[in-house]
Amino acid sequence: MPEPLMLKPVEVAETLRLSRSRVYELIASGQLPSVRVGRFSRIPLDALRRWVEEHSQATGEPGR
Repeated sequence: MPEPLMLKPVEVAETLRLSRSRVYELIASGQLPSVRVGRFSRIPLDALRRWVEEHSQATGEPGR
């Protein structure tokens, strides 16, 4: 099965081990890049990877 181009917020929450509400907070504040598809939010996989990398480097500690 090919890798998805975009993830649902619940999939991002599971991947990052965050609550679903925290992912929605990050989307609403503009901290986590997202795309609106109708009334749904989707997070591009490449943008999620960049976001994790940027935030890992920002603190100097992986995963923080």
